[in-house]
Amino acid sequence: MSKVCFASASRGLLAALWLVPALAWGAPATDAVQLEALTSTELRERIAAGATTILVPLGGTEQNGPHMVLGKHNVRARVFAELIARELGNALVAPVMAYVPEGSVEPPAAHMRYAGTISIPEPAFEAVLEGAARSFRRHGFREVVFLGDHGGYQKSEERVAARLNSEWAAGGTPCRVHALGEYYRASQQGHAELLAARGFKADEIGTHAGLADTALALAADEALVRPQWLGRASTPAERPGVSGDPQRATVALGRIGVERIVAASVSAIRERTRTR
Repeated sequence: MSKVCFASASRGLLAALWLVPALAWGAPATDAVQLEALTSTELRERIAAGATTILVPLGGTEQNGPHMVLGKHNVRARVFAELIARELGNALVAPVMAYVPEGSVEPPAAHMRYAGTISIPEPAFEAVLEGAARSFRRHGFREVVFLGDHGGYQKSEERVAARLNSEWAAGGTPCRVHALGEYYRASQQGHAELLAARGFKADEIGTHAGLADTALALAADEALVRPQWLGRASTPAERPGVSGDPQRATVALGRIGVERIVAASVSAIRERTRTR
């Protein structure tokens, strides 16, 4: 598919998806891509029919300044994973992991300095990732893809993928685990480059809860952002925990980032799995 056609298709899919709930419990089994929305027998039939890739969206519960909700990563990861799955055509989406490493609890560090952040130890997080991947392999999935929406656990994803791939390479039921760094890089550097090309400065784009981060949240679900903080200037003291300036964030600026994330992720997954 050409870049132009893909961008057009992505925009259509985005527009359609944003008009319905992220989890369509009443949707026909043939339409649902969220594993939670399927029955056990429906899932078994989908896997048998070739849906052997499972996307594992990794979120996080953390402070996002005074203008954005604590569950930003969780909503984004679920929505973006569904877009990716629908574009791939042979993938399903696992439940979002909302409990992730966010830094030291005692003494509090990083996001733990602000109310609402939840942090778990890295070994616990990696054990959950590993257990989930083993479960998916048992049920017949052949490609397990970690989609990490937060930067703090990217190395954990890579460690778990390396351990399991090393173990499973020895034989038995074939299955591979992918820590898809392309997803995270597209949401960070990739989106920032698109915004910079439109004239936005680095100190406005930011690295956490700034223009870029807030725009992606708006594109996923406008309810994630408190509108009174947009369209007006505010001082850094008024927006603690924020790196950047979210005031000019819009849905449209977020959607260009979503298109980059979906395109980069779909391309990377297809490249990694084409030898299967």
